[in-house]
Amino acid sequence: MPTWSTPVNLGPIVNSEYNDQHPAISADGLSLYITSDRPGGFGDFDIYVSHRASLNDDWDLPQNLGPIINTPFNDSVPTLSADGHRMYFCSSRPGSLTLNGSIWVSFRDDPDDDFAWQPPTILGSEVNTGSGTCGPTLFEDQETKTTILYFTRCVGAHCSFGDPSQKFDIYASVMNEDGTFQPSMPVAELNSGFRDTRTAIRSDGLELFLTSSRPGGFGAIDLWVSTRLSTVARWGVPVNLGPTVNTRFNDGAPALSCDATTLYFYSNRPGGFGQNDLYKTTRTELRNEQDKNKEHRGGPHVCKNE
Repeated sequence: MPTWSTPVNLGPIVNSEYNDQHPAISADGLSLYITSDRPGGFGDFDIYVSHRASLNDDWDLPQNLGPIINTPFNDSVPTLSADGHRMYFCSSRPGSLTLNGSIWVSFRDDPDDDFAWQPPTILGSEVNTGSGTCGPTLFEDQETKTTILYFTRCVGAHCSFGDPSQKFDIYASVMNEDGTFQPSMPVAELNSGFRDTRTAIRSDGLELFLTSSRPGGFGAIDLWVSTRLSTVARWGVPVNLGPTVNTRFNDGAPALSCDATTLYFYSNRPGGFGQNDLYKTTRTELRNEQDKNKEHRGGPHVCKNE
């Protein structure tokens, strides 16, 4: 397994003295979406976006996505489709099935305009339930031409996504051609009986990162990784990313760059600027793995900057 570098804080431009968490990265690597409760928003948690001119430039000050996406309620945990036209996220706005949140989706015509999102619609009962649904991650299988939504569902009696001790399971649902979803099923091999939440999936579908409080970690929640041999195979037993990435504090909500060499996440480890801060860790060994995959699978999704 490729080695991850010591995580680096994204700094005081992106991070604030408040909670900055649950990142999502665009396919070109130039837009970083985050969840924050910093002042100046519309509600509890809002979704913001930070830009950079190139992969070698610094991130600029995050900007609120505005009142079409953000409300006086909790709006959080975004994820983007590979083509950039759709954003899935969690919200407890009116119309949600529970105050713990439901998954909504917004569309934009211009995938390069981060402020052109249209009014979102709630996903159906195949995904959302009254117990609380959040943490969407979209995987678009280039081999089978299937799109799968991975997400987190509360399975405890009293749900709170902010409580690391409560039980959550990872579910998956296949998208229909019209954008609706088929009935969801738990991804049994990824679930532990503890808190198993937000995922990030490599573009070829052979590697998945998740947040978990299962035994064997270093803190309340840690980052773990699971792999598989093909997109139709079961996921392998998740492995902890180890003490270089994880700490005895909270480390969670992974977001993977399209080329799979940078992993963004949040942590409340010492040395940050606020309560939860955004960090990144990188690796360089992956390219050989992807080249091998291209030889027998036709290659992963091509990133915009490749």
